[in-house]
Amino acid sequence: MLIAYDSKTGNVRRFVHKIDLPHVEIDPDLVMDEPFILITYTTGFGQVPDKVSAFLKRNHSLLRGVSASGNRNWGSSFAKSADTIASTYGVPVISKFELSGTGRDVEHFTSGVAAIAAH
Repeated sequence: MLIAYDSKTGNVRRFVHKIDLPHVEIDPDLVMDEPFILITYTTGFGQVPDKVSAFLKRNHSLLRGVSASGNRNWGSSFAKSADTIASTYGVPVISKFELSGTGRDVEHFTSGVAAIAAH
């Protein structure tokens, strides 16, 4: 399954490059033509980045799941963008990971994507 992602500081980009799946970095004008999983960062106090919101307005019909990076220092707002996107578009949160993720985070994400792709 295709991974669409956005990265502000490089953490999400580093996470994506640990995964052996096709991927594309989003921009607001990108039009998707196949189902995808979104990986994003969280900004501010748990908000979805504006660029990601613009991208999803155009492409949400093909969104199948979401993951987000964050910093656990933010407590309940940790990777909250995933929760917001999931509830807005009715897709599952596959995972949340800190910074650029660990090997275990990659395994968890890959298993979640495989489960979604199987349906």
